[in-house]
Amino acid sequence: MTQLYIDVRREGAKDIVTVSGPVNSFTFSEFQEKVFKSIQAVDTLIDMSKVTTLSSAGIGVLMAALDDAETAGKRLAICKPSEIVALALESTGFGDKFPIVASAKDF
Repeated sequence: MTQLYIDVRREGAKDIVTVSGPVNSFTFSEFQEKVFKSIQAVDTLIDMSKVTTLSSAGIGVLMAALDDAETAGKRLAICKPSEIVALALESTGFGDKFPIVASAKDF
């Protein structure tokens, strides 16, 4: 099993959550914990350029995070989704649900 790496850094009034590796049924809980902690505090940008797998568990975390961010009055966006992430979101019909940005400057 490949390891999931998550780095959270605060830049001004937003967090940038950088995710590398697989987001699947084995790793989604760590992903969920970091993203949900961030969206309760500030606007959150999730850099998914180095995600190698995005399973339904990971998509479920993203969908719930989007709802929770909206409820908390915060913005949530995905930055530079890898081809795997883009394909997973599009094939499930959720691709148009998430704001996608090319860089942190665009958020």
